[in-house]
Formats: sequence, structure tokens, C-alpha cells
Amino acid sequence: MNRKIAAVAAIATVLVASACSSSGSSGSGDAKQATLSKDGKGKTVTVWLMDDAQKGWPAVVDAAKKQFEEETGATLKIEWQTWTNYTTKLDTALLSGNAPDALELGNTQAAKYIEAGSFVDLTGVKGQFDNSDKWLDSLAASGQSADGSKTFAVPYYAGARVLIYRKDLFAAAGVTNPPTTLDELKAGLAKVKAANASVPGFSALYIPGQNWYTATAFGAGSYGVKNVIAKKDGDKFTGTLTDPKFVEGIKTWNDLQKDFSVGGTTTDEATQDALMAKGNIAAIIGAGWEVGSVIDPKTGDPSLADKLATIALPGTAAGAPTPAFLGGSDLAVPAKSANAGLGATFLQIYTNTKQQTELAKFAIPNNKTLVAAYKAAKPENKAAGDAAEGSTWFIPNSPLWSGADETALKNAFGAIAAGGDAAAELKKAQDTIVKDLNG
Repeated sequence: MNRKIAAVAAIATVLVASACSSSGSSGSGDAKQATLSKDGKGKTVTVWLMDDAQKGWPAVVDAAKKQFEEETGATLKIEWQTWTNYTTKLDTALLSGNAPDALELGNTQAAKYIEAGSFVDLTGVKGQFDNSDKWLDSLAASGQSADGSKTFAVPYYAGARVLIYRKDLFAAAGVTNPPTTLDELKAGLAKVKAANASVPGFSALYIPGQNWYTATAFGAGSYGVKNVIAKKDGDKFTGTLTDPKFVEGIKTWNDLQKDFSVGGTTTDEATQDALMAKGNIAAIIGAGWEVGSVIDPKTGDPSLADKLATIALPGTAAGAPTPAFLGGSDLAVPAKSANAGLGATFLQIYTNTKQQTELAKFAIPNNKTLVAAYKAAKPENKAAGDAAEGSTWFIPNSPLWSGADETALKNAFGAIAAGGDAAAELKKAQDTIVKDLNG
């Protein structure tokens, strides 16, 4: 039994889902088909949601709960979760037969459960979900089968990386308008660098070498957003990291790193917010919420609150940002749920236009139609909204993608930032990743 068959079979066993056959076929192939039920009288429907919603948009949850209970007659029980050790808890719940009727999970976590047949197949009812034809591309893909033909998880909300920069430092260097292209960004960074030449360790744009999200975004900017990192040909994955167009994008990233970033070649983005708060970094690339981290009274510098701005990371042409990795959450119904039809109905209500419009005041909604509402809610939302509306990319949709593959990318980009040959280092990462994905 090869690694792929063993891994998928193990997942299926742990999750009490459809076991893989000895040929390694996906457990999602014969998954339970979803229905939408409103027959809830006397029933209690349990839903697991992350406490991000409890803290950020509780009124949206309350409104969906009220509508669901009125329309179905069921009682809805929300059980709040945290991300720490979440998949371990979910695995245990599925094994013990105590899984909820609907749940949230990160979009990078979904593939292994989909492959194991752990969720009901929502393909047949997808068209009854508001805006399902306008779901954000990368978020929608994370909830699909590997071949993209079936839907097992519904997009919930998203987050995108942006350029966070010091307006005051850029203005002092004569850069008063936000850059709209990479060439304008480079020109602006050169001015900021020159204006701060006397500041020890100053970075006009701090780019940690091992921040694989940022590096890969530049690769996708040249190569394209489909099949970034690897693509599936039949039953096998082949690598795309060594494609000349991808390498071209990585060289653009490396030039920015060499020209404008000081230090951090062998580290990732974990400390960049704290470093920016110290005052000798003019710009970073990170999630929009990192602004709050930079100005946090305990870990950052609150005096920077009025000095920070965000824009979508410029691309080669105005109006076409560098492709962003679209992180976020999906919603699914466990196949072993006793109330699967009601669970699916809750997801339908919770992601309808009304609820997503309200959610858009706090987070990027799950569809392109309502991103405009998110951008209009607060000025600082525009950058992440622009990034989400633009081209986005995602990791290979496989249950065998793992932390080891992320480490391979980190090591490759760190080595390139430290002076290594881009094509050679990417080949090393590609060999590791393709071997993993093919089991």
C-alpha cells in the first residue's frame, strides 16, 4: 500500500468516513448527497463555529440563528471553537460519533476530510445557495473535490495579504500617491531607501526570505494563478515551480528582497509586525489585520496608528494586483450527522445575501458581488477587498499537502534570498512536494 492510499485510508478510519479501496480511490466519490430540510420540530442542531465570529460578528450569527429556528422549528446550538488543536478535536468527535451537524474549518484544512468522504456532497444543492455562482475562486476551490467537479464545503469568509506601509515615511521621501504598479512601487521604495540611508538596518520593504506566501504570490504573478506549485495530470501531480515563468516571478521577488530588505533572509513573517513597530521598516506585506498588531499597545507602537496605510500589492499593470493567497474559512456538514439536511439548511441561511452583507462590515464575504460592500464599510478595507477581487491563488488541492511541503518552500525561498540559484532551489522544493503529493 503506497503512501497516498495509506494516508487516505488512515484519515477515513479516524473520521469514520468512507474507507479508501486498495486502488486508492477517493472516499468522496460515493459521499452522502445533501438535502435541504426544514423539518426540525423537536430537534436540536449543533453547529461548530470559530470564536472569530463570536468576537467579530455575533449579530450575524444571532440573525441566522433566529431565521433558522423560525423556518425549521429546530433549536440551534452554537458551540464556539478555537483554532488551537481544532482538527484533533474534530477527528476525535468524528471517531466517537459526536460530530456536530455543521461546522467551520480553515480552507487549508478541508482537503483531507473531503478526500476521506467525511462531508456530505453539496453539489446537488449548491445552486440554492445565494451567490454560489460568484463565490471567490480560491475559496470555492478549497471546498471542492480534487478534480473540481463536486462541492463539499461552502465558502464562508476570506482574508488576503496586502501592502502595509508608512504614509509618513513615503511622503517625506516625496512619494505622496500610492503606487499602482510594481514599477511605481520600486521607484517609490528607491526614494524611501535613499531618504533613510542614515538609519541603521532600515528596510524600505521588509521581505523575510522564508515568507513563502509572498514569494509564491510573485511566482503566480508571472506564471498565472491556476496550478500554482503543482498541477494534476490524471492521477499524478507534476511540479510547476521550475516553470520559467514562475522562476521569472521569483526573481522579481528576489530583486525586491535584495534591493530594499535588510535582514530576515532565513526567517519567516512571524516577527515582521513587531519589527515594523520599532520604526525602521517602511513597508511589509501581510494580512490586513496585521495593522492592528503593529499598533498594539502591548506588542507594537500605538503612535503609528495614523501613519499606516494599506493597498493591494501592485502588479505589473495598474488595476491588476499581484495575485494574493486567499486564506479563510469554509463550512461543511459531516456525513455522519443525524441532522445533515438541517445542517445544510443552516449553512444556506448563514451564507445568504442578507447575512453575508452584514458580515461584509467585518470580513471579506464569500462572493465577488458583496466585496464592494466590504470595501465600503471602512476605508482600510479597500486594500484587502481589491486583493480578493483580483486574481488569487491556492495550494494544491490534495489531502497529502502538509507542513513538510510548506517547509520545503520556506527553505527554498530562504536559500534564494541568501544568494542561492532560484531554479536550483525551486527544483529541490518541487521534488519534495511532488513526491509527497503523489504518495
